[in-house]
Amino acid sequence: MPNKSRKENKLEKIATKATSWIGSLQSLAVHTVLFLGAFALVLFGVPFDTVLLVMTTIVSLEAIYLAIFIQMSVNKASRDIEYIQEDVEEIQEDVDEIQEDVAEIEKDVDEIQVDVAEIEKDVDEIQENVDEIQEDVEADEKEELARDKALMDKIENTLESLMLEIKQIKDKQK
Repeated sequence: MPNKSRKENKLEKIATKATSWIGSLQSLAVHTVLFLGAFALVLFGVPFDTVLLVMTTIVSLEAIYLAIFIQMSVNKASRDIEYIQEDVEEIQEDVDEIQEDVAEIEKDVDEIQVDVAEIEKDVDEIQENVDEIQEDVEADEKEELARDKALMDKIENTLESLMLEIKQIKDKQK
């Protein structure tokens, strides 16, 4: 079976090349020269009826082969169109999937933007709270320093009083 497939491929290649050549300017020139040459045979003594009979036979056979080559080309083109159509359908499916993915991504981006806005709001609130706490801590530290200073002043005053009393007691004992 693989040999038959290979032969078909070779035959198809030959048919494709023949069809390409037949549709070329070279083929037109060759056919024109052959037809003129055939009619020129009359000048060499070949009867005109014989020339027409041979020409008609050759042209008929050539038309049959041309029709076969053309049909092969049409069949090949149809297969190629089917393959291309399948590829186009697959590409369209891929495009549809990509569009769905893009829509989902857009939705996710919108959700992320909302989340980011909420986070920014939360960060602003946290910053306000931190600022308030900092102010409270600074106020508490100032109050504590003031109390500590007042307490130290009171302790110093008490110590000075005690020292004075101790000195007076010493002076009395002397």
